[in-house]
Amino acid sequence: MGQFGIGQPVKRFEDVRLLTGEGRYLGDVNLPGQAYLVVVRSTHAHARIHAIDTRAATRAPGVVAVFPGADLARDGLGSTRMMSGGRARTARPCSR
Repeated sequence: MGQFGIGQPVKRFEDVRLLTGEGRYLGDVNLPGQAYLVVVRSTHAHARIHAIDTRAATRAPGVVAVFPGADLARDGLGSTRMMSGGRARTARPCSR
């Protein structure tokens, strides 16, 4: 069998650093002018959204931009749908 394969141990280099609190995470990074992304989804499953009023969000202090999913799709930036193959993914119970 080659160097890598199912059932073979994998040498992990990050464990000691992470387990001793020396790891650096994305949440630890602060850069000048840094912005954060917040994704807001509907609180109603499978609801049809007819309109989104972004005026209040756009005027909120510190908000740089508001991008409704329809605008992203229209501008060719992709979809925000959480689906695969046209069907919603559902978790299956794990058997032990």
